[in-house]
Amino acid sequence: MKVSLIQMDMKFASPDENFAHAEELIRQAAQSHPDVITLPETWNVGFFPKENLAELSDKDGARVKETFSRLASELNVNIVAGSVSNVRDGKIYNTAFVFDRKGTCVAEYDKTHLFSPSGEHEYFQSGDHTVRFELDGVPCGLIICYDVRFPELIRTITVQGIDVLFVVAQWPSLRRFHWQALNQARAIENQCFVACTNSCGTAGETKNAGYSAVYDPWGELVGGCGPNEMILTTDMDLNIIKGIRSSINVYRDRQPGLYQVN
Repeated sequence: MKVSLIQMDMKFASPDENFAHAEELIRQAAQSHPDVITLPETWNVGFFPKENLAELSDKDGARVKETFSRLASELNVNIVAGSVSNVRDGKIYNTAFVFDRKGTCVAEYDKTHLFSPSGEHEYFQSGDHTVRFELDGVPCGLIICYDVRFPELIRTITVQGIDVLFVVAQWPSLRRFHWQALNQARAIENQCFVACTNSCGTAGETKNAGYSAVYDPWGELVGGCGPNEMILTTDMDLNIIKGIRSSINVYRDRQPGLYQVN
């Protein structure tokens, strides 16, 4: 599976400019003929404007669905359209959308773990479900930013059987080491590829780290970015997964009867 990660530098609280820039970058990435193109977290507004947030947000994902359904179908590519600030039923969610090559929205996921140190929980509603989907027959999962610090959430997805975990984020430069270490660890412990797409540039007062990357199930870096806006295109050799899981079968050797995480 060939994937293009768009490490986007978005304009804070400027959805019109960000939609135009995202489409421009999607079209640029598509020239490399990837199977999947990804975007980062809340790229429509940045993370996150506290003034007029509802007015700046998408409305039930309508604009995202119109834009990326059209692009996915036109370009014949799967799109993990990052996440957007999204109003639904009068509440604001941090929602990720995934589109297949036909332009069908095959997955929606609301960020489960809201980043309380920045007050995200005071503005956004927490999600109540995990998500698993297939792209070109490959089983995949998706999480958003702070979710990566909660291995019990990710294991809940991976025991259902996935080969690729997509992580979309606006992770700050201050904790770049955590970003790299946590994504690498999730790849190793769950024996899957992790394609983690971060933003870059400055959102409000926060400088985002960049350093989007793809890790294989051994934890090896398949491809990575620096701190600036760029598109990373790399191949994930999914054929190695079977050998890794048969040689060190952590799923077979789990003892879920002993685990108490409540």
